[in-house]
Amino acid sequence: QVKLVESGGGLVQAGGSLRLSCAASGRTFSTYAMGWFRQAPGKEREFVSAIRWSGDTTYYTNSVKGRFTISRDNAKNTAYLQMNSLRPEDTAVYYCAHGPPWLSGNLYSSSAYASWGQGTQVTVSS
Repeated sequence: QVKLVESGGGLVQAGGSLRLSCAASGRTFSTYAMGWFRQAPGKEREFVSAIRWSGDTTYYTNSVKGRFTISRDNAKNTAYLQMNSLRPEDTAVYYCAHGPPWLSGNLYSSSAYASWGQGTQVTVSS
């Protein structure tokens, strides 16, 4: 079982930036994919971004391409989500998730992830 702890959320004006961090412990981090999902009030949880174990392959939902960047530091067991040009519609609770090993799994699907963090609130004001 892996424990995930997100940090870095907060309140920001439209056009601003935030960097989310996800610290992992309890299981091998470096050989597993990591993902970020979000859930806005009254909506279902949705995929935001994911990164394969090596960091070489990344995935984004269309609405954040060009604005968000996912990365990881395997030496620190930490994944990051740099969010720039934030919009009010980005407001949500953001969750990091521990994904499948190596190159397996459909990272766009929440069912590919075995462990989840508690979430961090991101609020973008207009």
